[in-house]
Amino acid sequence: MTNKSIRLGELVDRFGGQLIGNPDIQVVGIAPLSDASDRHITFLSNSKFRSQAEKTQAIALILSEQDHQQIADAYQGARIITANPYVYFAKAAQYFFDLNSVAAPQGIHPSAWVSSQAEVAATASIAAHVSIEAGALIGEHVVIAAGVSVGRGVVIGEDSQINANVSIYNDCIIGQRCIIHSGAVIGADGFGFANEKGKWIKIPQTGRVVIGDDVEIGANTSIDRGALADTIIENGVKLDNQIQIGHNCHIGENTAMAGCVGVAGSAKIGKNCTFGGAAMVLGHLTIADNVHISSGSMVSRSIHEPGQYTGFYPLAKNADWEKTAVIVRNLDSMRDKLKQLEKTVKAQVSTTLIQDLNTSNSEE
Repeated sequence: MTNKSIRLGELVDRFGGQLIGNPDIQVVGIAPLSDASDRHITFLSNSKFRSQAEKTQAIALILSEQDHQQIADAYQGARIITANPYVYFAKAAQYFFDLNSVAAPQGIHPSAWVSSQAEVAATASIAAHVSIEAGALIGEHVVIAAGVSVGRGVVIGEDSQINANVSIYNDCIIGQRCIIHSGAVIGADGFGFANEKGKWIKIPQTGRVVIGDDVEIGANTSIDRGALADTIIENGVKLDNQIQIGHNCHIGENTAMAGCVGVAGSAKIGKNCTFGGAAMVLGHLTIADNVHISSGSMVSRSIHEPGQYTGFYPLAKNADWEKTAVIVRNLDSMRDKLKQLEKTVKAQVSTTLIQDLNTSNSEE
């Protein structure tokens, strides 16, 4: 399939920026600096790649005012100057994607099963082997791909996209314009058990998962339903692949988590937070707004102030790491020894001072 081309000026009309060059140039998409041809637009968002930008074959370049000045005449193509080239790239890339995407066919595939007590908007697209149970409500322009299971009483808001083999358990709510990727599980039971003399007694998980608008959930990510109250994912949250969100968690607006993050039950995470890959959050903790957790960090206490937090020891050769681990393990006893040494030194100093004073008095 040949991508549709657009005028360069059309991008500027839509997304702003200062255009230097011919607005009638035709471009077919965005490509990296090193791979772009004379039919592509590219972008420079990191100044360390200026040398690549100077040599790129792209017909147009998105960049900042500072990089525009630094590149000067080395790059001869058209330019779009903007305060945030990376955001501009994201918007332009989405526009090209939408321009060339094929709309899903409206209606219900013959192999899908839809309860007579469910409501499916006429503009929705329901693919093969989808199951939609009683009481479900599927909004306008929703796209549900093959093999999805939609439980009893589920609500899916307008323009949301549910990809293949997603499972949405009973009574969960999905907002508008959400994207849920293949294999995700929304609303499975949380890990709730009581122990009686070594035997585990299951605690029924009767809450829901409530997901806001403009949320994206990655492949094979699991979000557990609440035990009593709901698990809540607020508007604009972005979750990568293979993330675990425990029961009764509350994830604040516009928070983003990279792959393999784990959040234990009843944790409350604020707005505009970020979590690097494989970060872990223990249960029942509270994390303030605008907190940023480094990859691989373990959050073992509540965080009440915004900022960047890191909780891991840097990578080292195994032998060096073992030596360090031994030192760390012995820090407590070393501290006790230092305290005792400090007392001994103070006692000796005091004794010496007294002796010196007595000697001085006797000489007088």
